[in-house]
Amino acid sequence: MLVMKAHPVNTTQSGAFRFSPIDDPLWRIEEEGFNLAREHEIESLFAVSNGYVGSRASLAEGSPLSNPATFIAGVYDTNSSAQGDPVPELAVAPDWMRLTLLAGEREFRLEDGGYLWHRRTIDLRHGILWREFDYSAPNGGLIQVRACRLASLADRHVLFQCVQIKAESRVPGIHLRASTESGIEQPDQARLISESCPPLDTGDDAANLLEFCTRSTRIKVAIATAGRLRIDGTVIPPNLERLPGRRIESWEFDIEAGKTYRFDRLVVIYTSRDTEQPTTVAAQHLRRLLRVDADEVIDAHARAWNERWRESDIEIEGDESLQKAVRFACYHLISAANPEDERVSVGARALTGSAYKGHVFWDTELFMLPFYIFTHPPSARALLMYRYHTLPAARRKAQRLGYSGALYAWESTDTGEEVTPGYAVSPDGDIKPILNGVWEHHISADIAYAVWQYWQATGDEGFIQHAGAEILFETARFWASRGLLEDDGCYHIREVIGPDEYHEGVDDNAFTNVMAQWNLECAAEAARLLAERWPDRWQELMHRLELGADEPEIWRDLAQRMYTGFNPETGLFEQFKGYFDLEEIDIAEYGPHAMPLDVILGRERTQLSKIVKQADVVMLLHLFWDRFAPETCEANFRYYETRTTHGSSLSPSIHAAVAARLRDTDTALRYFRQAAEIDLANNMGNAAGGVHAAALGGLWQAVIFGFAGLRLLPDGLGFAPHCPPQLRALRFPLIWRGIRLRVELRPDTMEVAAESGGALTVQIGNGEPARLTPGRRIRWKRGEGVEVWKEVSS
Repeated sequence: MLVMKAHPVNTTQSGAFRFSPIDDPLWRIEEEGFNLAREHEIESLFAVSNGYVGSRASLAEGSPLSNPATFIAGVYDTNSSAQGDPVPELAVAPDWMRLTLLAGEREFRLEDGGYLWHRRTIDLRHGILWREFDYSAPNGGLIQVRACRLASLADRHVLFQCVQIKAESRVPGIHLRASTESGIEQPDQARLISESCPPLDTGDDAANLLEFCTRSTRIKVAIATAGRLRIDGTVIPPNLERLPGRRIESWEFDIEAGKTYRFDRLVVIYTSRDTEQPTTVAAQHLRRLLRVDADEVIDAHARAWNERWRESDIEIEGDESLQKAVRFACYHLISAANPEDERVSVGARALTGSAYKGHVFWDTELFMLPFYIFTHPPSARALLMYRYHTLPAARRKAQRLGYSGALYAWESTDTGEEVTPGYAVSPDGDIKPILNGVWEHHISADIAYAVWQYWQATGDEGFIQHAGAEILFETARFWASRGLLEDDGCYHIREVIGPDEYHEGVDDNAFTNVMAQWNLECAAEAARLLAERWPDRWQELMHRLELGADEPEIWRDLAQRMYTGFNPETGLFEQFKGYFDLEEIDIAEYGPHAMPLDVILGRERTQLSKIVKQADVVMLLHLFWDRFAPETCEANFRYYETRTTHGSSLSPSIHAAVAARLRDTDTALRYFRQAAEIDLANNMGNAAGGVHAAALGGLWQAVIFGFAGLRLLPDGLGFAPHCPPQLRALRFPLIWRGIRLRVELRPDTMEVAAESGGALTVQIGNGEPARLTPGRRIRWKRGEGVEVWKEVSS
């Protein structure tokens, strides 16, 4: 098993840094050379973030296609110049990392050539973006440049940039310029506007303060910066230029052979979301940082990443590409969430790009949240508290549509209000209505599912009493008002959009109805739980929410009457009423295709066909595996798998997880690889808009719920392991109710160790449950039969 060690940071007295990207290739994602056409894609993949602030991996000097963007969680604004229906979006903060290097009169630009080699590396282990290149100066001298960039995981308000320059011979006429600037207003991005700002009094003329504000939401953003140039350890003061919304520091010097030139830049960001005086607080924070060596910022950041990897790392033996892909997924998931702020959530592309405008979808609760629940519960709790704080907006949406309870927004920002655009303008100028915000209602049950999963896995009594129960009750009330009891005695939910968004306005979508059924059942169970264990809280909620004493029984009754579309004779769920009567189209006949199949067929024909965009009924199997008989899971997966085009990045990982549980490890691995390549191979062609955070969360789930077969038991955990024979071993940590576990899975053996915490029950396959106590390690071996496992040592 890999032993986690913090990467040392060593500084010489001359000021040079000797820390470097980690040597282990399984912890590195690299881009050699320079391909201008891939620049937006690389900016997304190599982004640095800490859940509070994230910066794309733009070249410091820029390029014709560079799109530098820094996003601050919760800082939304409306871009009135955008095409289509203007809605709130994450505002782009000033470019804090701009650097210009001139040798003589020539400015260094990659697209102009002149570099001998160039490499960017994400050190996944330490959360640092590295850049290294050698540059041929006009006088023939060779300049060696090494640079790094990070968003501190130890101090989320801090960004850091460091550049070291050396040369083998004298290079005269060097001009280094560092600037922080707003950038050019673009029609497809909302940008912060500059405010007047007093000078920053830190006792250091090289420190700068900038103030910005959003146009419509009036959120203030303060950015305090300080740059340092050291020549062999001696600090050289800059020339300063202060302009509205822009600060420039510059140095002119000759590079002497054997000397080290190191530039450090510290950036501190605060907003009016954090404090009433962001400018003052940012200045004070920067003052404190300037009293310590800059390398301590890197050390603290590396230690924070060390701790998170101890809780999160998945080790894969037998496939280096999958190992790197899973670590890439965990890197961005760790980077995306901020446990210190429960009024923001993780958007579909996190803080790595502007696609989907930073909006929050069901992606967070059903695809990403399990990663946090089982590796870092404080992050999971904060994300669910965002849904609690936005419950008033969900109530208002339900009321506007004529329903009771709470209907969460399909797309939301910091307020929780529905911000799904009403329409979009296609490239050919056609106006296309977007109906998801009106009809895609399963999100309320998705959030309820996440609430209960968190409660089961953590035992967080404070959360279930004071936030979780209220979400469960209000979402159940919505479902109790959303459908109708009809003449057949069944409860029907009509005119919805399920996960398969190719079919709009359908009746009795199986995913929606079964999720609603479960939501009603779960809310009734939560009411019973509160009444028995915390009667005072139950009485307070009944009074405040005006809950009728008979409502839980009504929920149970409606759940029993819910129409699910399940046919016991065939064992199939009908995806929605009338689905089985639609046109059968053989996806295989179309072979590999660059355009989505719905574009090839046209919208109308797609809607009249059985083609499925993404896991819909298959998603239901994934979420409720133990609710259905094995033969039901098998039949539905085989039926819908051949009809699914995977037109969404959310789909392949769920198919991988379900196939693994069905013991079809070849199919599972095929989908697992497809999911792993969504960003790293850009196999959907849109990584430029940011990483696909839900797909990354799904990749983690494919390992944990798929290959390891994790399930929650009343007093512990169960596993139904199916490690592909192509993989020699899978190792990963888990946290369950404060107990830290270490799991190792091989094709024929499984080992679980309890490292700390209390005792729990562990069951492998259909074997006898075992009691695991702290410090104990139990090993099982596969016996005769697929699910038969026998304990062989402890």
